[in-house]
Amino acid sequence: MTVDLSGIAKWPNVPACYDWLSLDRRGDWRLQGERVTHSGLINFINQQYGCDESGCWFVQNGPQRVFVSLACTPWVFRFNATPERELVSQTGQATGAIKAIYLDADGNILFDTELGIGLLDDRDLATFIGQCCDINGQPAEENAFFGLMQGRSTRIDWHGLTLGKIAAVDLPKRFKFNPQPHPA
Repeated sequence: MTVDLSGIAKWPNVPACYDWLSLDRRGDWRLQGERVTHSGLINFINQQYGCDESGCWFVQNGPQRVFVSLACTPWVFRFNATPERELVSQTGQATGAIKAIYLDADGNILFDTELGIGLLDDRDLATFIGQCCDINGQPAEENAFFGLMQGRSTRIDWHGLTLGKIAAVDLPKRFKFNPQPHPA
């Protein structure tokens, strides 16, 4: 998707908006903390969601740039309802190829994809865990996940990709995004 920036040309001096719009850990948009439920507004936000050169995510609302506070990552992924159970983002976009998968110390699953880094919605954790296997191709045991979370060397695979360990605090720097944009 391409963000429509045509409004900026007409009104170039409209101030940006901060601390108004956020993306929660389940991929829901929130205006001043309240979940957005109007389908037309959700579709507009999804279509106008983009990132600037400094890694700040925003929604372009005509000439005004509304910066987004991120609860975790710029993308939140879910498995879609097709038989293939492909990952899609909160905007409905396909993730593209998955480059790597990570587990953090709190048990969050993060996918590094062509679209970008994204958190797996917690409602899909059971599906994800059910598709994981150990080094012998057997279903991964719960203790293996806890071991990896605690830093032990444990191998867990998901569709041919090995689950890596990552610290949540390192996500913004490593994947070049600003979770809490503020005016300069």
